[in-house]
Amino acid sequence: MKSLTKYFLLAALLTCVFVASTLAQDNAQDVTSINRVGTTAAQFLKIGAGARAIGMGGAYTALATDILSIYWNPAGLARINGAGEAIFNHAEWLADTDYDFAAFSLNAGNLGSFGFHVVSFRTPEEPVRTVRNPEGTGQLWDANSISLGATFSRNLTDRFSIGITAKYVQESLFNVTARGAAFDLGVMYDTPFENVTLGAAISNFGTKMQLDGRDLFFNEDPATAGTGAVAEVPAKFRTDNFDMPLNLKFGLAWRVVQTEDLKIVAVADGGQPNDNTEFVNSGVEVGLKNVIFLRGGYKGLFLENNEQGATFGAGLRYDAVGTNLRIDFGWADFGRLDDIKFVSFAIKY
Repeated sequence: MKSLTKYFLLAALLTCVFVASTLAQDNAQDVTSINRVGTTAAQFLKIGAGARAIGMGGAYTALATDILSIYWNPAGLARINGAGEAIFNHAEWLADTDYDFAAFSLNAGNLGSFGFHVVSFRTPEEPVRTVRNPEGTGQLWDANSISLGATFSRNLTDRFSIGITAKYVQESLFNVTARGAAFDLGVMYDTPFENVTLGAAISNFGTKMQLDGRDLFFNEDPATAGTGAVAEVPAKFRTDNFDMPLNLKFGLAWRVVQTEDLKIVAVADGGQPNDNTEFVNSGVEVGLKNVIFLRGGYKGLFLENNEQGATFGAGLRYDAVGTNLRIDFGWADFGRLDDIKFVSFAIKY
């Protein structure tokens, strides 16, 4: 039975790697000669969740053993001790936009672990301006994006975990909307090397998204500018469909020091997105007395035309009877753009 389990785990891991590599290569379309930046929809899915992960440069694929695993690597959800965990994360993103991530999980024992999450990305309302009404028509427009998902994860052995997330994705711009569905798939493995964990994940493997709605309809004859025989022609703008931002990630987490007073963790991730070049994220976390945590990292190394860079973070943990509370703060440098600040509140129950 153990031998069959090992063969199954090996086959599952190799299948995951093969499928992910094939998809990433097919979608990349030789990014060395074709720049695919800006060719995918639902860009808010790439922002990243959790101040702890952001503070460590977004290198969280092999370290995701908390509620943030729902975003970074669903395989880690099964490694949460206790009944479950919940988190809320807020960030004031670029150009006065808001990003929120909320999730919670439930441990179902031998059956596995279940999690649910919601991601929200919003722009502020602005007046609708046209050529005829440059001061505004009296209407307000905005853009909103949302993702709702459910996760299942299970420990197949004491070293190997798998997980999958299914999610619904929607983007709206005034009166037009694009919808789609996607999956995340992840694996996590504790290597025979002491305190070294490997992780791999495929994110946002799903349907194409295409805008549709009443704003695409118009009643003018563009060929004659309203002066021909046909004054009004019911018509509709044709929009293209776009892939979601697929990403294949491999990660390593090394718990360098694990004592009662001091914990040091070093992490690194390599990613292959379908809309950019390969990149590397890296980071480190220092924990003092398991209460105070300091973090640093670098995001987007080797990424072409990258405005991302250094990241920093800090956190506090308070243990109560049967539970603990965590407050984390993360800061990310975006070069010529504004700096981004993340705040997270988490509770384990």
